Amino acid sequence: MKYIEEFHDPALARKLLDDIRATVTRPWALMEVCGGQTHSIIRHGIDQLLPDGLELIHGPGCPVCVTPLEMIDKALEIASRPGVIFCSFGDMLRVPGTGRDLFRVRGQGGDVRVVYSPLDALDLAHRNPDREVVFFGIGFETTAPANAMAVREARRRGLANFSMLVSHVRVPPAIEAIMESPKCRVQGFLAAGHVCSVMGTGEYPELAARYRVPVVVTGFEPLDILEGVRRAVRQLERGEHQVENAYPRAVRDDGNPAALRVIEEVFEVTDRSWRGIGTIPGSGWRLAPGYRDLDAEHRFAVTGLHTREPARCRSGEVLQGLLKPHECEAFGTDCTPRSPLGATMVSSEGACAAYYLYRRLGGPVRAAREEATRRG
Repeated sequence: MKYIEEFHDPALARKLLDDIRATVTRPWALMEVCGGQTHSIIRHGIDQLLPDGLELIHGPGCPVCVTPLEMIDKALEIASRPGVIFCSFGDMLRVPGTGRDLFRVRGQGGDVRVVYSPLDALDLAHRNPDREVVFFGIGFETTAPANAMAVREARRRGLANFSMLVSHVRVPPAIEAIMESPKCRVQGFLAAGHVCSVMGTGEYPELAARYRVPVVVTGFEPLDILEGVRRAVRQLERGEHQVENAYPRAVRDDGNPAALRVIEEVFEVTDRSWRGIGTIPGSGWRLAPGYRDLDAEHRFAVTGLHTREPARCRSGEVLQGLLKPHECEAFGTDCTPRSPLGATMVSSEGACAAYYLYRRLGGPVRAAREEATRRG
């Protein structure tokens, strides 16, 4: 606990903020590409402590939020089938699909179970040989090694009744898509430390050079984020665009070689649709041909789905950094954690959930509440 507290030191935070203020001479916009970083920023008010003109834009860094609606609907269809045990991490159960979520499927009799590891799903498959056990494998590069290991272990143990519904996404192609957008305002990136702890930093120098943006690998505690901002701003003021590792206690340039080997064995790169954003070429993983028989998407052949996003949900704009959560007309009124319109209000890493949880209210919702108070 002491080790974590060292990264919350107010005196050190003030020194970093003073350094940032002394460095900044013009407006800059940085994007953090991690939902955990977004929550830390909003929880600790880091964005409000920065000098005027230095903006933090929240990117598509929440894996739950970017899981495409079509994949959610496939999960709902599979989980509804008799003879299926559908396993997922808890944060996926309330993500809205077209008209329902996994909680509702469970309430209607589907066998939906929360697990804490894909290996828990393997144990269920072993104990229930007469049932099909499906694990919902989502996430960025961070969760890919554990999911790949589960698939490989299922093959080793001969668990033919186990399969995985895979919806993995990759960060570097998302950064490329953001920079190619005509609406892009991003001038530098705070890269997700946990992603780089697996993948290393090797994919970022080419992106930094091509788009002339600094990329600073950053941790999740307040001092981590302030140091990432300080380094990014220093580069911008100097006209530099390099990759820096501000999280060396967890990240090596070559990442985790053992994790990379199992990912390369089990997965292959594919195009992937991102919820609210659209298809990004080469931005995902699917099971490689040698493991395709364990792919739930192929095994259950779910087709004929008609997906439909709520008309008032603007989470796609939030995920692209084009809109702050409180600027959405539905935020805090029609859309709350208890009755969410989109995944960004559900997930523990969603930007909308962060703004709601830490009372970062403003725009339409504040005006509506003030008007309601005035009327009595």
